[in-house]
Amino acid sequence: MSTIRVGIAGTSWWADAMYLPALAGNPHVEVCAACGRNPERAGAFAQKWKIPHHFVDFKKMLDEVELDALIVSTGNNTHAPLTIAALKKGISVLCEKPLGLNYAEALEMTKLAQKTKLVNLVPFTYSFMPTARYLKRLIEQGYIGKPYHCNLRYYTGYRRKTEYTWRLNAAEAGSGALGDIGSHFIYLAQWMMGSVSAVSCRLGSPIDRPNTTPDGKPFTHTDDTAMVMLEFANGAQGMIHATTICYEDSPFGQTHHMEFHGSEGTLYSVTDWAKVQRVHGAQVGEGLPHELPIPDDIWGKARRDTVHNTYRDVFRQDGHMIGDFIEGVRIGLAVRPDFAAGTAVQRILDAAMLSHQEGRRVLIEEIQ
Repeated sequence: MSTIRVGIAGTSWWADAMYLPALAGNPHVEVCAACGRNPERAGAFAQKWKIPHHFVDFKKMLDEVELDALIVSTGNNTHAPLTIAALKKGISVLCEKPLGLNYAEALEMTKLAQKTKLVNLVPFTYSFMPTARYLKRLIEQGYIGKPYHCNLRYYTGYRRKTEYTWRLNAAEAGSGALGDIGSHFIYLAQWMMGSVSAVSCRLGSPIDRPNTTPDGKPFTHTDDTAMVMLEFANGAQGMIHATTICYEDSPFGQTHHMEFHGSEGTLYSVTDWAKVQRVHGAQVGEGLPHELPIPDDIWGKARRDTVHNTYRDVFRQDGHMIGDFIEGVRIGLAVRPDFAAGTAVQRILDAAMLSHQEGRRVLIEEIQ
């Protein structure tokens, strides 16, 4: 295909900031339709990005507009039905993480994507950043030797306020910090360290909030914080701390911390969004960790100043993730992270929630 006809489900700030700028700059893309539950916002979104058709009814969009690819950037409880409907119509899908509300949903989506042989992708965004790709390369090259353990921390503060949003509601979101931000680092942990065999987890919700929605309906709260201990099949261990209630006065309101230790050395990376991202490390006998310059081929065209600018360039100039997806659809090539990877993460999320609920270590194979 020379031109990929794209539809987008979801007209939130994230669709506006991440997906449309990348799509608008791609010469192989025609964004044909947008669908959102708020008709005024959907109309304004379509007008801003010069999208010819906008809908509030997703089925109507699929019935009336010919699409080659769909981006699903909606509430978590709609991921499965929207994705399945699109796949059944022969449309390739990029679906936001977490892939489904649970492992069963994610597995159904993956099996259908594999059966139809359509291109599919789950946007674990931070795996495309220069730091993550360089850490991955160093670990694969044996910099740390035999992996012993990793420590990944994702600190942000977007749930410090008490106002209701759909992410607070378990029926719509499935989980809170665990699935929204923890899923990113669970993917990174498996991508860099290998498959996970068991999980122990504690979730927390220390902020007092109303127990009803704005229209008075009771709901079950999702988690504000997640502490997840991973056991890898290769014998290594990992700790992931995902929290949405930290005070982080950085340009993006968050910080990322990653550490990897093994028989031959140590790797560190800290991203605070105000500085250029860097990787530090030391191998046995070298003394204190020192900067390991990120190679030019990993930087690509991205600006090497604030992480905020790098972040934009990685996806808009270098075409990672969204551009990869479009190119995959255009030439019929599989891309990563695919639905199978998203389903593997969802399985760990389910195991983590079960671990918290029952207060015990959970084997991944228990989640069926």
